[in-house]
Formats: sequence, C-alpha cells, structure tokens
Amino acid sequence: MPFYQKRGNIPNKRHIQMKDASDNLYWEELISREGFNSLYSNVYHLNPPTTVEAIGDWAPIQLESQTGPHKNRHIRTGELKSKGDPISARIPLLFNQDTIIHKAHVDQSMDYLYRNGHYDEVLFIHTGKGEFLSNFGQLELKPGDYVVIPRGVIWQIKIVEPMRILVVESSGPVETPDRYRNRFGQLMEHSPYSERDIRTPEWTDPITNADPMTVLVRLQGGFQAYTYTHHPFDLVGWDGYYFPWIFNINDFMPITGKVHLPPPIHQTFQSPGFVICSFVPRLFDYHEAAIPAPYAHSNVDSDEVLYYVEGNFMSRKGMEPESMTIHPMGLPHGPQPGKIEASIGKKETIELAVMIDTFTPLQYADSLTAIDDADYPYSWQEEK
Repeated sequence: MPFYQKRGNIPNKRHIQMKDASDNLYWEELISREGFNSLYSNVYHLNPPTTVEAIGDWAPIQLESQTGPHKNRHIRTGELKSKGDPISARIPLLFNQDTIIHKAHVDQSMDYLYRNGHYDEVLFIHTGKGEFLSNFGQLELKPGDYVVIPRGVIWQIKIVEPMRILVVESSGPVETPDRYRNRFGQLMEHSPYSERDIRTPEWTDPITNADPMTVLVRLQGGFQAYTYTHHPFDLVGWDGYYFPWIFNINDFMPITGKVHLPPPIHQTFQSPGFVICSFVPRLFDYHEAAIPAPYAHSNVDSDEVLYYVEGNFMSRKGMEPESMTIHPMGLPHGPQPGKIEASIGKKETIELAVMIDTFTPLQYADSLTAIDDADYPYSWQEEK
C-alpha cells in the first residue's frame, strides 16, 4: 500500500550504525519489491535474520484440474470438508497462472510462522475473529476484513473464533486501483474508500527468546520449512511502504448512478491478472424507468467469480452465504427468469459479495466435483 508508515525505533538515516545500550549493532534488513525499483521497507533486527539451523524436506503441491464441461457453475463452498489452521485448512478451488483461489474453514491457531515466497495474498474473513501477528506488528481480524499480505511478510494467525476465509493468492502485487490514486499515490476524492479506512500493523515489542523458530515457506509447486536460530519477530523498528494491511468490505462507499452501472464501479483492488470488486448495500438507480437488475452480459475476456457473503442477491435465486458462482468467458449470464421484473421499483439492496474477475481462463480443481450444483447451468430456463 503506497503510503509511509513508521514503527518502533529507527536511525535518522538509512544504512548507518544503530546500537543498543550495550553498544551492540542492530541488524538492518531491506525488504523490497521489483528489485530496488518499487515499494520497500527497512527493518531493524536484534539478531541476524539470515541464520538458518535446519532445512526441512521439500513438500510438493500438485494442483489437479477437472476436464469437465465448459459451463456456468454454482458451487456451495460451505459444504467443503475443510478444517485445520489458516494454511492446512486451505482447499484450492480455481487457478490459473495469475491466481489460486482457496477456501479455508479454520478451527485451529497456527503454532508456526508462515511466509509466502512467490505469491501475494488476500484473505477475506467471512466469519470468525482472530489475531494476525507478523514481523511488522499485530492486526485484529474481524468479519469483512480483506487482509492484504505482500509476499515475503512472515505471519501467524491465532483464532479467537472459528473462521471461514476466502483466500486469493496472486502472482503479482495486490494494490489499490490506479484510477483511484493521484500521481503521488494518495487516494483521490472520488475513490470509494480512503487511507482512513485502512488498518496498518500495531507495534508490538520484539520477541527476544533464544528458542529456534520454524517458518513454513510457500513456493511455486510446494512448501519448504526453515528453522531459524532467532525468532523473526525480533524487530526494534521499521519504516517504509511495504507491510501488511487491512480494508474492511463494510467501509466500501458504493458509487451509484441514474441507470445501472457496470461492476468495475465496485472495484476494490487490482492485480496484473485479475481485479477484486465489492458488492455492498446501496441505493438502486434513480432514472424513472430504471431496471435495477443487471443486464445480460457476455464477458469475452474475463472469467467472473462471485462469492456470496450475506443478504439477498437481486439477480440470482438459490444462493446462500458461501455460495460461489463461476461464469466463464464466452458464455452469457445475467438475471434469472423473473428477477428483472421483480427488481423494478426497488429502492435498495442489502447484498454483500466479493467478485474476482480474471483475465485468463480458470481451471477447476477436483474439489469442486462434490459441491457443484448440477442444475445451475439450466437455471435460466422459464419455469413450466
């Protein structure tokens, strides 16, 4: 997120000596994106961050895809047989070269640390509460939170209540949309949210125990565990533009119009291979002949994934919280029979949903087979 933050104690210049009361040097570490050409933070450790005691066995990940029909889909993700911590509970649903979309039903806290080395992550907290602990500080987790975690951040989640989490891994950075920012990176007046809505890590004192600590590292194709001599949360201070942050979907201020506006008006984040949009409670269109329900749409360059959070989605029947619809590129989709007529005259909607539009086709994981609504592709037929 492109705004400056500072926590703890740091020297008045980068790359100069910084010592404790006993004249011991602190260890500076630069964490940067795109080499040295993008966002970065300078962090200061009590101990060298490079001391590895042991490297575990390589644990490969193999994503298996279905070879089934090309069709519109409705999957009931609430029926997934998922349990464990925020990493072990993940079940992949959809994937391409740009993103992997998982669902996790979390009933355990993590007793290890985690770092994604090759993907940025967005965790959408559907239900439950917890604490997000990281080398940059602590964040409280609550329903509706989008937790944006740049690759390389070391973190751990302790649950307070069992959580349902939609997980999006991204091969590129996840950012605020370009069109919302001025040339200095500040969110502009027309943006549907501002920096005031963004929660950044709260400072916590460095962990000083001498016990080795395991960090599970996610890489393309597998996991690698490293045991470090010193706990990575031993920072005495940091500053910069690189850190985890949270935006809550309920803080999204919807933009409405005289007639129906297209989904990009609800865009919340961008990444090179996809966008994330937030459908939130809002007033409907106010033209005297407005049709609040959306028109039929053939999106020939995107696959559309819609995850239903709560409320009554005006253009769909048979949806429930944790339902997910997938409308692949090349197939028209739109309101089901009767939904257009039923929307006329309505003044507002209380729907809450997360949309992910990808720019290359998605593959379907085997996990979808057991939770696929086989009747959904035919739900546009008139009832007889």
